[in-house]
Amino acid sequence: MQAKRLLEELMDPKLTPRLAAGIRDRARGALRHYPSEWDMQRAAQAAPDIFQERMEDLHRFVLQGEQQDPSDIVELMRGYKES
Repeated sequence: MQAKRLLEELMDPKLTPRLAAGIRDRARGALRHYPSEWDMQRAAQAAPDIFQERMEDLHRFVLQGEQQDPSDIVELMRGYKES
């Protein structure tokens, strides 16, 4: 949602006073087609396998492993429980 906030800031002359009018217009045009929170929730309901709100256990395990020291991987694997 940071992209949306950026476009909104580009449109606000108080926040970006020296911005060219053409850039403001392009930001306005891009924001017109930016999906709303409602649109994103509808997309998540229609395609839950693409828009996951909860991280899968295996994915969380892999991310946790990437952040660990390689010597700790064996201990990390011992603590993993299959669900």
